[in-house]
Amino acid sequence: MPDLIKLDIVDLALAVALIAIAIGLSAWEKLGLELNLALATGRTILQLIVLGYVLDFIFAINNVWAVLGILTIMLTITAIVARNRISQKIPLVLPLVWGAIFVSTALTLLYTNFLIIQPDRWYEPRYIIPLAGILLGNGMNAAAVAGERLVSAINQFPTEIETHLSLGATPQQAISLYRKDAIRAALLPTLNQMMLIGMVTIPTFTSGQLLAGVTALEAVSYEIVIMFMVIVANLLTTILVTKGLCRQFFNDAMQLVR
Repeated sequence: MPDLIKLDIVDLALAVALIAIAIGLSAWEKLGLELNLALATGRTILQLIVLGYVLDFIFAINNVWAVLGILTIMLTITAIVARNRISQKIPLVLPLVWGAIFVSTALTLLYTNFLIIQPDRWYEPRYIIPLAGILLGNGMNAAAVAGERLVSAINQFPTEIETHLSLGATPQQAISLYRKDAIRAALLPTLNQMMLIGMVTIPTFTSGQLLAGVTALEAVSYEIVIMFMVIVANLLTTILVTKGLCRQFFNDAMQLVR
Protein backbone atom coordinates (compact mmCIF):
# COMPACT_ATOMS: atom_id res chain seq x y z
CA MET A 1 0.00 0.00 0.00
CA PRO A 2 1.52 3.37 -0.99
CA ASP A 3 2.23 5.93 1.70
CA LEU A 4 -0.34 8.66 2.17
CA ILE A 5 0.72 12.00 0.68
CA LYS A 6 0.38 14.41 3.58
CA LEU A 7 -0.70 17.99 2.98
CA ASP A 8 1.19 20.85 4.63
CA ILE A 9 0.21 24.47 5.23
CA VAL A 10 1.38 25.48 1.74
CA ASP A 11 -0.87 22.87 0.14
CA LEU A 12 -3.84 24.12 2.16
CA ALA A 13 -3.04 27.71 1.20
CA LEU A 14 -3.11 26.68 -2.47
CA ALA A 15 -6.51 25.05 -1.82
CA VAL A 16 -7.78 28.33 -0.37
CA ALA A 17 -6.61 29.97 -3.59
CA LEU A 18 -9.34 27.98 -5.34
CA ILE A 19 -11.89 29.94 -3.33
CA ALA A 20 -10.16 33.17 -4.32
CA ILE A 21 -10.70 32.12 -7.93
CA ALA A 22 -14.38 31.41 -7.19
CA ILE A 23 -14.77 34.81 -5.53
CA GLY A 24 -13.09 36.44 -8.52
CA LEU A 25 -15.43 34.67 -10.93
CA SER A 26 -18.44 35.75 -8.85
CA ALA A 27 -17.28 39.36 -8.92
CA TRP A 28 -16.58 39.16 -12.65
CA GLU A 29 -20.10 37.86 -13.36
CA LYS A 30 -21.62 40.22 -10.73
CA LEU A 31 -23.35 37.34 -8.95
CA GLY A 32 -23.09 38.89 -5.50
CA LEU A 33 -21.82 35.67 -3.94
CA GLU A 34 -18.45 37.03 -2.78
CA LEU A 35 -19.43 37.51 0.89
CA ASN A 36 -21.26 34.17 1.05
CA LEU A 37 -18.24 32.38 -0.43
CA ALA A 38 -15.89 34.06 2.03
CA LEU A 39 -18.10 33.26 5.02
CA ALA A 40 -18.60 29.67 3.90
CA THR A 41 -14.86 29.27 3.46
CA GLY A 42 -14.13 30.63 6.92
CA ARG A 43 -16.74 28.40 8.54
CA THR A 44 -15.52 25.35 6.64
CA ILE A 45 -11.93 25.85 7.77
CA LEU A 46 -12.85 26.63 11.38
CA GLN A 47 -15.39 23.84 11.77
CA LEU A 48 -13.17 21.18 10.20
CA ILE A 49 -10.15 22.18 12.28
CA VAL A 50 -12.24 21.98 15.44
CA LEU A 51 -13.63 18.63 14.28
CA GLY A 52 -10.11 17.34 13.67
CA TYR A 53 -8.96 18.19 17.19
CA VAL A 54 -12.15 16.80 18.75
CA LEU A 55 -11.92 13.51 16.85
CA ASP A 56 -8.20 13.17 17.64
CA PHE A 57 -9.08 13.55 21.33
CA ILE A 58 -11.97 11.07 21.19
CA PHE A 59 -9.93 8.51 19.25
CA ALA A 60 -7.11 8.87 21.76
CA ILE A 61 -9.20 8.33 24.91
CA ASN A 62 -11.48 5.73 23.23
CA ASN A 63 -14.18 6.21 25.86
CA VAL A 64 -17.81 5.19 25.36
CA TRP A 65 -19.21 8.32 27.05
CA ALA A 66 -17.09 10.60 24.87
CA VAL A 67 -18.36 8.80 21.77
CA LEU A 68 -21.99 8.99 22.89
CA GLY A 69 -21.51 12.65 23.80
CA ILE A 70 -20.24 13.70 20.37
CA LEU A 71 -22.95 11.64 18.67
CA THR A 72 -25.64 13.34 20.77
CA ILE A 73 -24.32 16.76 19.82
CA MET A 74 -24.24 15.80 16.13
CA LEU A 75 -27.78 14.42 16.34
CA THR A 76 -29.14 17.53 18.05
CA ILE A 77 -27.59 19.89 15.49
CA THR A 78 -28.94 17.69 12.70
CA ALA A 79 -32.46 17.75 14.18
CA ILE A 80 -32.42 21.53 14.63
CA VAL A 81 -31.38 22.11 11.01
CA ALA A 82 -34.06 19.72 9.73
CA ARG A 83 -36.71 21.34 11.96
CA ASN A 84 -35.83 24.80 10.63
CA ARG A 85 -36.31 23.60 7.06
CA ILE A 86 -39.70 22.07 7.85
CA SER A 87 -41.32 24.67 10.13
CA GLN A 88 -40.60 26.42 13.40
CA LYS A 89 -44.29 27.15 14.00
CA ILE A 90 -45.57 23.60 14.36
CA PRO A 91 -45.30 22.43 18.00
CA LEU A 92 -43.11 19.46 18.90
CA VAL A 93 -41.44 19.24 15.49
CA LEU A 94 -37.95 19.33 17.02
CA PRO A 95 -38.44 16.34 19.36
CA LEU A 96 -40.28 14.54 16.56
CA VAL A 97 -37.41 14.97 14.10
CA TRP A 98 -34.80 14.26 16.81
CA GLY A 99 -36.52 11.03 17.76
CA ALA A 100 -37.06 9.89 14.17
CA ILE A 101 -33.44 10.43 13.15
CA PHE A 102 -32.21 8.88 16.42
CA VAL A 103 -34.27 5.71 15.99
CA SER A 104 -33.39 5.22 12.32
CA THR A 105 -29.68 5.94 12.84
CA ALA A 106 -29.38 3.82 16.00
CA LEU A 107 -31.14 0.78 14.53
CA THR A 108 -29.13 0.92 11.31
CA LEU A 109 -25.84 1.39 13.17
CA LEU A 110 -26.54 -1.44 15.59
CA TYR A 111 -27.38 -3.82 12.73
CA THR A 112 -24.25 -2.86 10.81
CA ASN A 113 -21.94 -2.90 13.82
CA PHE A 114 -23.03 -6.21 15.29
CA LEU A 115 -23.72 -8.19 12.11
CA ILE A 116 -21.43 -6.75 9.41
CA ILE A 117 -18.39 -4.84 10.68
CA GLN A 118 -18.19 -6.49 14.12
CA PRO A 119 -15.47 -4.32 15.72
CA ASP A 120 -13.83 -5.34 18.99
CA ARG A 121 -15.95 -2.73 20.81
CA TRP A 122 -19.36 -1.68 19.60
CA TYR A 123 -18.49 1.98 20.25
CA GLU A 124 -15.19 1.89 18.32
CA PRO A 125 -14.84 5.61 17.39
CA ARG A 126 -13.12 5.09 14.03
CA TYR A 127 -16.18 3.18 12.80
CA ILE A 128 -19.23 4.45 14.62
CA ILE A 129 -18.54 8.21 14.37
CA PRO A 130 -17.94 8.37 10.58
CA LEU A 131 -20.84 6.02 9.86
CA ALA A 132 -23.15 7.94 12.19
CA GLY A 133 -22.09 11.20 10.56
CA ILE A 134 -23.02 9.89 7.12
CA LEU A 135 -26.40 8.64 8.33
CA LEU A 136 -27.17 11.83 10.25
CA GLY A 137 -26.35 14.06 7.28
CA ASN A 138 -28.52 12.03 4.94
CA GLY A 139 -31.26 11.66 7.54
CA MET A 140 -31.34 15.42 8.01
CA ASN A 141 -31.91 16.00 4.30
CA ALA A 142 -34.51 13.24 4.04
CA ALA A 143 -36.44 14.48 7.07
CA ALA A 144 -36.34 18.07 5.83
CA VAL A 145 -37.54 17.22 2.32
CA ALA A 146 -40.29 14.84 3.45
CA GLY A 147 -41.45 17.11 6.26
CA GLU A 148 -41.48 20.30 4.21
CA ARG A 149 -43.23 18.55 1.31
CA LEU A 150 -45.95 17.14 3.56
CA VAL A 151 -46.50 20.40 5.47
CA SER A 152 -46.77 22.32 2.19
CA ALA A 153 -49.28 19.84 0.78
CA ILE A 154 -51.48 19.94 3.90
CA ASN A 155 -51.45 23.74 3.89
CA GLN A 156 -52.17 23.86 0.16
CA PHE A 157 -55.06 21.37 0.04
CA PRO A 158 -56.99 21.68 3.34
CA THR A 159 -60.40 21.55 1.64
CA GLU A 160 -59.61 18.26 -0.08
CA ILE A 161 -58.37 16.77 3.18
CA GLU A 162 -61.45 17.93 5.08
CA THR A 163 -63.65 16.41 2.38
CA HIS A 164 -62.00 13.03 2.95
CA LEU A 165 -62.50 13.42 6.70
CA SER A 166 -66.19 14.29 6.26
CA LEU A 167 -66.65 11.12 4.24
CA GLY A 168 -65.32 9.02 7.11
CA ALA A 169 -61.61 8.80 6.32
CA THR A 170 -59.12 8.77 9.16
CA PRO A 171 -56.42 11.48 9.27
CA GLN A 172 -53.85 8.98 8.02
CA GLN A 173 -56.11 8.02 5.11
CA ALA A 174 -56.91 11.65 4.29
CA ILE A 175 -53.27 12.59 3.81
CA SER A 176 -52.04 9.19 2.61
CA LEU A 177 -51.37 10.39 -0.95
CA TYR A 178 -49.46 13.49 0.20
CA ARG A 179 -47.47 11.44 2.71
CA LYS A 180 -46.42 8.91 0.08
CA ASP A 181 -45.40 11.70 -2.30
CA ALA A 182 -43.34 13.31 0.47
CA ILE A 183 -41.52 10.06 1.26
CA ARG A 184 -40.82 9.39 -2.42
CA ALA A 185 -39.47 12.91 -2.92
CA ALA A 186 -37.13 12.51 0.06
CA LEU A 187 -35.78 9.17 -1.16
CA LEU A 188 -35.41 10.13 -4.82
CA PRO A 189 -31.91 11.70 -4.52
CA THR A 190 -30.57 8.59 -2.75
CA LEU A 191 -32.21 6.26 -5.27
CA ASN A 192 -30.76 8.27 -8.16
CA GLN A 193 -27.33 8.11 -6.53
CA MET A 194 -27.63 4.34 -6.16
CA MET A 195 -28.60 4.00 -9.81
CA LEU A 196 -25.56 5.92 -11.04
CA ILE A 197 -22.97 5.18 -8.37
CA GLY A 198 -19.75 3.82 -9.82
CA MET A 199 -20.83 4.62 -13.38
CA VAL A 200 -20.98 8.41 -13.36
CA THR A 201 -19.65 9.39 -9.94
CA ILE A 202 -17.19 8.12 -7.33
CA PRO A 203 -18.72 8.73 -3.89
CA THR A 204 -16.97 11.02 -1.43
CA PHE A 205 -16.39 8.21 1.08
CA THR A 206 -14.78 5.98 -1.54
CA SER A 207 -12.68 8.85 -2.86
CA GLY A 208 -11.45 9.59 0.66
CA GLN A 209 -10.46 5.99 1.24
CA LEU A 210 -8.67 5.80 -2.11
CA LEU A 211 -6.72 8.97 -1.29
CA ALA A 212 -5.82 7.42 2.08
CA GLY A 213 -4.28 4.42 0.33
CA VAL A 214 -7.05 1.83 0.81
CA THR A 215 -7.37 -0.64 -2.06
CA ALA A 216 -10.20 0.00 -4.49
CA LEU A 217 -12.08 -3.22 -3.67
CA GLU A 218 -11.95 -2.52 0.06
CA ALA A 219 -13.18 1.03 -0.53
CA VAL A 220 -16.14 -0.03 -2.67
CA SER A 221 -17.04 -2.80 -0.21
CA TYR A 222 -17.54 -0.21 2.51
CA GLU A 223 -19.40 2.03 0.05
CA ILE A 224 -21.87 -0.75 -0.68
CA VAL A 225 -22.57 -1.16 3.03
CA ILE A 226 -22.93 2.60 3.49
CA MET A 227 -25.36 3.07 0.60
CA PHE A 228 -27.61 0.31 1.91
CA MET A 229 -27.42 1.80 5.41
CA VAL A 230 -28.38 5.23 4.07
CA ILE A 231 -31.41 4.10 2.07
CA VAL A 232 -32.83 2.09 4.99
CA ALA A 233 -32.18 4.85 7.54
CA ASN A 234 -33.65 7.52 5.24
CA LEU A 235 -36.77 5.46 4.58
CA LEU A 236 -37.32 4.82 8.28
CA THR A 237 -36.70 8.49 9.10
CA THR A 238 -39.22 9.76 6.55
CA ILE A 239 -41.84 7.24 7.65
CA LEU A 240 -41.52 8.32 11.28
CA VAL A 241 -41.38 12.06 10.52
CA THR A 242 -44.41 12.07 8.23
CA LYS A 243 -46.42 9.89 10.61
CA GLY A 244 -45.57 12.19 13.49
CA LEU A 245 -46.44 15.32 11.52
CA CYS A 246 -49.84 13.88 10.74
CA ARG A 247 -50.62 13.81 14.46
CA GLN A 248 -49.59 17.46 14.80
CA PHE A 249 -52.12 18.59 12.18
CA PHE A 250 -55.17 16.79 13.60
CA ASN A 251 -56.86 17.09 17.01
CA ASP A 252 -58.46 14.33 19.07
CA ALA A 253 -61.73 14.79 17.17
CA MET A 254 -59.85 13.96 13.94
CA GLN A 255 -60.31 17.51 12.64
CA LEU A 256 -57.67 19.36 10.65
CA VAL A 257 -55.98 22.04 12.74
CA ARG A 258 -54.88 25.09 10.76
